Amino acid sequence: MSKPKIKRLYLIPILSKALDVLELLEQINGPIALEDVYQQTNISKTSVYRILKTLVHRGYLAQGQSGQYRLVSRPRRLRFGFAAQSAEMPFSVAVASSVTAAAAAAGVELLQLDNRYDPDVAIKNAEEFVRQRVDLVLEFQVEEHVAPHVAHIFKKAEIPLVAIDVPHPNATYFGVDNFEVGYEAGTLLAQYACNKWKCKVDWVLGIGFAEAGSFVQSRIAGAFEGIRERLDQIPPENFLRLEGRGMRQPSFVAVSDFLRTHRKGQRILVAASTDSSALGVLDAARQSGREQDFAIAGQDCIPEVLEEMRKESSAIIGSISHGAETYGPRLIQLGIALLRGHIVPPYNYVRHHIVTPESLASDVAAAPKLKVLIPENG
Repeated sequence: MSKPKIKRLYLIPILSKALDVLELLEQINGPIALEDVYQQTNISKTSVYRILKTLVHRGYLAQGQSGQYRLVSRPRRLRFGFAAQSAEMPFSVAVASSVTAAAAAAGVELLQLDNRYDPDVAIKNAEEFVRQRVDLVLEFQVEEHVAPHVAHIFKKAEIPLVAIDVPHPNATYFGVDNFEVGYEAGTLLAQYACNKWKCKVDWVLGIGFAEAGSFVQSRIAGAFEGIRERLDQIPPENFLRLEGRGMRQPSFVAVSDFLRTHRKGQRILVAASTDSSALGVLDAARQSGREQDFAIAGQDCIPEVLEEMRKESSAIIGSISHGAETYGPRLIQLGIALLRGHIVPPYNYVRHHIVTPESLASDVAAAPKLKVLIPENG
């Protein structure tokens, strides 16, 4: 007698448990505590906890102040607008990549537009986000004078706003502590001057970014303070701010103009507001044959600057990493927290750290080396 065939069920156990929890909340049709869910489903308490937290995160459940959970009717995916600074700026590209990956991982739909480093485009993009009825906007645009206009568009539409690196009115700020990262760059430059030039410095240049406003300009103020504290013999009039717009070519032009009126052999420390500006300064120093007179510190740790620092002769002696890869996960979680009604700090600072040629070399030395097996016969 042949055995009856057993029908195989292709089930996913944890998904089945999650559906059991959803069905229970639908049946209860009101708030319920974690302990009660555990008691009524016979699912392990650890699994119940993780299922409930996941369903809250994805918008299927809401958790009240009492800690109880309730079903949210007709849930839908959250939709964020993300306005990238510019597809031509390496740091902006890195941030955009991080945000895109984090949104996908969190199940958040992302509408991404490019501000193209243009204030008029930023305004049009803001209006487009309103037309598309996004739930929240992550705004990365650097023109301080247009920030109130952009912020007003979202306030009028009652769309929460997170401003990246440049503060906007009525927005939650996310980015670096600009004075602090500048101060650390200045400290690095001063230490280099004392180690290599016996603390003798003729000029200190701050390659600024006026359009981004006083908040980002404080990177230069911080750098000057870090240098003054350690090199107090430099005359105040020898601290100069030059406008570089955070970009390579304008920074190259500004420093080239400076060098035309200053003799060779003078020692020059440069604090650049971005790594793109730092590269422009380096271009000017090399074109004039004066790279040995420069020590340059940047901000952002973009790949081209890291490659420069691996060269023994480069005038770029360091950069402050803002951790572009960490922006995405923290921005998405910050946006979700705002939409869930959680209280968040008005200023949310990223962690930063100094990267130098020495730290890059030590990282390479510390990396595990692959063993090469050589056959006995050669």
